[in-house]
Amino acid sequence: MKKIGILHGKERSFPEAFVERVNQKKVKGITAEPVKIDKVIQGATSDYAVIIDRISQDVPFYRAFLKNAAISGTAVINNPFWFSADEKFFNNALATKIGVPVPKTVILPSRELPDDTSSESFSNLAYPLDWKGIFEYVGFPAYMKPFSGGGWKNVYKLNSMEEFFERHAETGQLVMLLQEEIIFTEYYRCYCIGRKHVRIMPYEPRNPHHLRYVAEHKPSAKLLKEMESIVLKINQYLGYDFNTVELAVRDGIPYAIDFCNPAPDADLKSVGKENFEWVVEAAANYAIELAEQHTDKRDNLVWGEFVKRSANQQPLINTSKNKHG
Repeated sequence: MKKIGILHGKERSFPEAFVERVNQKKVKGITAEPVKIDKVIQGATSDYAVIIDRISQDVPFYRAFLKNAAISGTAVINNPFWFSADEKFFNNALATKIGVPVPKTVILPSRELPDDTSSESFSNLAYPLDWKGIFEYVGFPAYMKPFSGGGWKNVYKLNSMEEFFERHAETGQLVMLLQEEIIFTEYYRCYCIGRKHVRIMPYEPRNPHHLRYVAEHKPSAKLLKEMESIVLKINQYLGYDFNTVELAVRDGIPYAIDFCNPAPDADLKSVGKENFEWVVEAAANYAIELAEQHTDKRDNLVWGEFVKRSANQQPLINTSKNKHG
C-alpha cells in the first residue's frame, strides 16, 4: 500500500478535504492520511510515497523531516531543498531571463545590522548606497516588502523618497525589496498544480482578506492564454508543483507580481467554494499520479528547469534583458 500524507498546521478545510478526496477515489493500492511523525532517524525511509507540505516554512523541524524523507525516496510537494533556497528577489531575477514581465525591483540591505555582525562585516557595501539611482530606476509610488515573503506582513506602500526613509527605519533586520507599483486594471491569482494544471481566479488585493476573490474581471481568450502560459513557464522553471502566481494587468500586459507561494492559501472560507473544489480535486489527482509513479530507493523529487539547465550548463531561454524589468 502506498501512502499519501499531508503535513499541515492549524488549517483544516483543505487538508481534511484532500485526504477525503483521495480516499473517495478508491485507487487500488493508494491511501491518504495526515502525516504522523513519532521519530526522525537519519537516512531512515519514510512511510509515505508522497507528502504535500503545507507548514514546513514555519517549522524548521518539519523541513528537516521532509529533506530526510526526500533523500529516502518520498516525493515531497514542494521540493524541500528548493523551497529552502528560493526567495522572491531570485524569482524576479529569473523572470527577467525567461521573458516574464515583472515590476522593476531592487533588493536592499537590512536597516539594522544582523546579530553577531558589525560594520566591519559590511566592508564591501558602499555607503551611502546609490539612492538616487535606485529611486530613478524603481520610481514612486512603490512597494517595500520582505525579500523572502511572509504574506502581507511588513508591506509598505510608499509615495516619496522621504516616506521611504521613514518606513525603512522601521524594518529592523529584515532584508527588503523595493518594487515598482503596477497600477493595474485587472488582477488575477492563479493556482498551478503539477506544473500543468492552472486555475485563473479574478482577485482584488485591495479588498478585505475575506472579499479578495470577489472580483468581476472578464479576461479575453487572448489574455487567458497569455496568463496561463506565464503561470506554466514560471512553475516549470522553478519546479513548484503547488504554487500560486499573482498577475497584475497594466496596458494589457500581465505582470508577475508575486509567484513564490509554495504553501498558498487554500482555505474554503477565503478562496470560495468553486476555487476550493478545483484545488482539492487537482491536488488529489496529482498526488495520486505521483504515488503511482513512485519508485523506491530513488530521488522522486521534482526539479525545475532552472536547476536542470544549470546542471547541464544549458542557457536559459531568454538571456537578454527583459524589457519590462
